[in-house]
Amino acid sequence: MKSLLKMTWMEAKLFLREPVSSFFTLVFPLMMLFIFGSIYGNNPPPGSNSQGAIEALIPAFTAMIIGMIGLMPVTITLAAYRENGILRRLRTTPVNPLVVMAAQVIVVFAMTSVGMLLLITAGKVVYHVRFAGNAFSLLGGFTLASLSFFGIGFILAGIMPTARTAQVVAMVLLYPMLILSGAAWPRELMPATVQNISTFLPLTYVVNLLSGLWIGEGWGEHLLDIAVLAGMLLLGIVVSVKTFRWE
Repeated sequence: MKSLLKMTWMEAKLFLREPVSSFFTLVFPLMMLFIFGSIYGNNPPPGSNSQGAIEALIPAFTAMIIGMIGLMPVTITLAAYRENGILRRLRTTPVNPLVVMAAQVIVVFAMTSVGMLLLITAGKVVYHVRFAGNAFSLLGGFTLASLSFFGIGFILAGIMPTARTAQVVAMVLLYPMLILSGAAWPRELMPATVQNISTFLPLTYVVNLLSGLWIGEGWGEHLLDIAVLAGMLLLGIVVSVKTFRWE
């Protein structure tokens, strides 16, 4: 436990000292929210349902944060640690792979949670958004979605040879998902062909689950989303443990 606390504290300080990760986790989604808010306010966007634009965008932008932080900081940090010999030096200490991964998960999950809270607070204060769901249910969906994407990040960190390669692969995977999954723009406003393609993207199921829970839908209405994310989480745990390398 002591080594976990020390690793977590160290990772938290390193994360906050990295401006790119902090920007895309805490600032960029807020910028997007205010840009769309300046266009639509909290009125329904053209062609969408009666839900206000900001009310629909908060869970979608939360999914954006989950995708970005799951695929970028987690992947790049661990790959850089291995490339620079940090993991090799940690191997000579009582720290085991589980502690290293757990510290990463705790820090990135905390930062993701802060990003979501900032979005909700801005929506409430500036645009007076309504939340029709259950807070504990939304938190459960948020946790499942976050952990499932952390699993993908750990897999990439384990199989990519360098931090630069990990960054490129993570970006190639991330940006199409942000555009096509509904995280940056409502899927219902996209052409049918694009909507069909988006069903193959993991982030789509995060958007679907969080958006449904936000408006008060039950977990039973999102069994496919839950199954996909739970499968990603289990796969991530199994594969990342197998592919973890000290050097």
